[in-house]
Amino acid sequence: MVTDTGGIDDHSFNSAAWAGMQKAQSDGKATVSYVQSATENQYTTNIASLVGKGCKLVVTVGGLMADATTASAKTHTGQNYTIVDSSSVSPNVKGLEFNTAQGAFLGGYLAAGYSKSGKVATFGGLNIAPVTVYMDGFWEGVQYYNSKHGTHVQVLGWNETTQQGSFAQSFTDQNAGKQLAAGFMSQGADIVFPVAGGTGLGALAEAQQSNGGLNAIWVDTDGFTAAPQYASVLITSVLKGISDAVTKAVEDASSGNFSETAYVGTLANGGTGLAPYHDFDGKIPASLTSELDTVKQGIISGTITIKSKNQPKS
Repeated sequence: MVTDTGGIDDHSFNSAAWAGMQKAQSDGKATVSYVQSATENQYTTNIASLVGKGCKLVVTVGGLMADATTASAKTHTGQNYTIVDSSSVSPNVKGLEFNTAQGAFLGGYLAAGYSKSGKVATFGGLNIAPVTVYMDGFWEGVQYYNSKHGTHVQVLGWNETTQQGSFAQSFTDQNAGKQLAAGFMSQGADIVFPVAGGTGLGALAEAQQSNGGLNAIWVDTDGFTAAPQYASVLITSVLKGISDAVTKAVEDASSGNFSETAYVGTLANGGTGLAPYHDFDGKIPASLTSELDTVKQGIISGTITIKSKNQPKS
């Protein structure tokens, strides 16, 4: 596996992908290893190093590695690749994509219903589709809550209509995440949804220091277990089923069943959704959790349509 610049310990999509790799190893289906990318300039050489080692499957993590992965695949047509957060490329690159707009829609609805100030916020690491698809869903979920309740909860940090918002320009700069969260709180936000890998840990630190003034919703993995030091401020997390998808891709390749057929995770197949509420379980009104169940079923059935143009094609 080749990590994105967020690194193996980002408590987010790189660490989730590595957990999936390790599960395949514990299942006795593969021997796994990883190389870390400190910069985007290392993607090509890191991929080449694993191809050179004779790895049966090379897993690349993050849409930013799409060009490097495709270039390697075209040169090494007998090599199999799997990429997280990018589409399949025939005949030898399998894409693992996730319609996290669906899970984030639930997160936005929850945030709107739980907010006391009437202002919630989100920010991204970079302005790329695997990030903004989350922000779109969150924004739409808030608007849907407003339409159902006659409220006017505001979203700071993102506007789906204009595709303009706040970005840290990094998946590792915790100080930038802290500053963004502090800025949102100064504008009145009491919930923040960072979509920025390790950068988001700074936002959690700011929330923890706010003495109840700011809470958060984590991204990709269940932050309660991935970043337990911040469990007290985490309402929930919008999940991306990277670990399970990577495990299956590795084990399929190991058994000779590699296919470039794309996988798209949804609410219906468990590829996205909300984590448990953990410490907030007793704080969220039963009426709100009941509404969330109804909204979830509405998205699955298609009676609620998510409009994000950043959604992966199913």
